[in-house]
Amino acid sequence: MLILLQPLTAAAFAPFGDVLECEGAPDKIINQGLCGRYHDRARMDFGPQGRAGLSLFRAEPRQLPLTLDMVERHPDGSQAFIPMSAHPFVVIVAPDESGRPGRPLAFLTAPGQAINFHRGTWHGVLTPLHAPGLFAVVDRIGNTENLEEYWFDTPYRVAPAGADAP
Repeated sequence: MLILLQPLTAAAFAPFGDVLECEGAPDKIINQGLCGRYHDRARMDFGPQGRAGLSLFRAEPRQLPLTLDMVERHPDGSQAFIPMSAHPFVVIVAPDESGRPGRPLAFLTAPGQAINFHRGTWHGVLTPLHAPGLFAVVDRIGNTENLEEYWFDTPYRVAPAGADAP
């Protein structure tokens, strides 16, 4: 059960969320002409029982190949991960198939890319490949439970493109 990493593109990731990056011309030039603003790049959704919060995460770097045995989702809010370094990280998502995750996909970000998972998207855990593994995270803050986990009966192996099956 091999999943090969693919480059993160806005088109490939669209069913699961938003790719946040400064591509193309900015929407507006601000700050005395010295700053390009790329406006409103993520669909943030926190449901009726929450609010936006900004947290900082420090995650331990992982090595490829990875074992993927669990995914999670947040039914009441979107979740954006913004790296605080220029290192790539792995993003794992899965389509929803009648309330359960389908076959996962794995993406490798490029430097300068961040992501926003749409509300209810099955996804893997935060997976930096390099230290320090620091991320700013914008997600739902509220008093109700907002986490579902799904453990696969047979784990997947996530490997770089071109890797061979075990």
